[in-house]
Amino acid sequence: MTDDPFVTHRGLLFTVAYEMLGSAADAEDVLQESWLRWDQVDRSEVRDERAYLVRIVTRQALNHLRTMSRRRESYVGEWLPEPLLTTPDVAEDVELAESVSIAMLTVLETLGPTERAVFVLREVFDVPYDEIAAAVDKSPAAVRQIAHRAKDHVAARRPRVTVERAEQEAVVARFLAAVNSGDLQGLMDVLAPDVVSVADGGGLVKGAARRPIHGADKIARYLLGGLAKLAVPFEARPTWVNGHPAIRGEVDGELAGAICFEIEGDRITRIFSIANPNKLGRLDEASQLVR
Repeated sequence: MTDDPFVTHRGLLFTVAYEMLGSAADAEDVLQESWLRWDQVDRSEVRDERAYLVRIVTRQALNHLRTMSRRRESYVGEWLPEPLLTTPDVAEDVELAESVSIAMLTVLETLGPTERAVFVLREVFDVPYDEIAAAVDKSPAAVRQIAHRAKDHVAARRPRVTVERAEQEAVVARFLAAVNSGDLQGLMDVLAPDVVSVADGGGLVKGAARRPIHGADKIARYLLGGLAKLAVPFEARPTWVNGHPAIRGEVDGELAGAICFEIEGDRITRIFSIANPNKLGRLDEASQLVR
C-alpha cells in the first residue's frame, strides 16, 4: 500500500538507521524489523506518524549498535563505514552531506550507542528533546546533557574549515590524475604532510594495510608501489560517495573499492579506502538519503 506512512518516510528512516550504524546492510535489517513492529501498531492511537516511526527505528538501531560493538571486536584490521553511491544533488544539502560523510561516520564510531543516537537525531534531524527522550528511554534533561557532551566530542574531532564543493572536486581530481598517471610528485603535492590513510579490507583483500599509514611520503609510495605491482590494469574514476566527491577504483574493469577523503584547504588530510568486498554492494546504484 503506497500511502502507508512507513513507505512515505522510508528514505528518512533508512538515513536515520544508516547514520546510527554506518552500515547499509544493517540499516536494511533495522527497517525490516521496524516494519514488523509498525505493522502491529494500532494506527488510530498514533498522533505523529513520522515521529513514531523514527522512534521505532531508533530503538531497533540501538539494539543493533550494541550487538555490532561486540562483532567489531573481532574484525580484521580497521573498520570503516559502508560506502554509498549518491547523486551530486545530495551535496546541495550541506548539513546532510556533512553528516553522512565517511569522515563524520568514522567520528560517530567513537561515541557510545546512546550518545550516537542522540547526536544524530538532534544535530542531523532536529528532533525535539522530548521525542529523543522517548526513543532512547531517558529523561529530556538527561538527553540535553548527552546531546551537549556528544556535540563537543564530535566538534573536537572534526575539521574546523569547511571546504566548498567545487574545491573538493578540484582536489579529488588532482589526486585521481596523479594516481592514474603514477605521478609521485603530483600525489605528494595534493597530500598534507601529516595526512593519514586508513584502509578497510576486512582481512579479505591482499595488500590492504591493516593499520593506518601516516605521512605524505609513506602513503604516496605505498599507494603507487602497490598499483605498480598489479598484473592487471587499474583505473581510478570520479564518483560521488556519501554526498562527497570520491574515487571508484577498478581492477581489470571490476569494482575493487572506494576512496573517500577529508580535505582542508587544497590538501587531503585523511584518506579512507574501503575495499572489503562485503561493503561494496551499494556503489552501483545511488542510495536515497533524505532528512
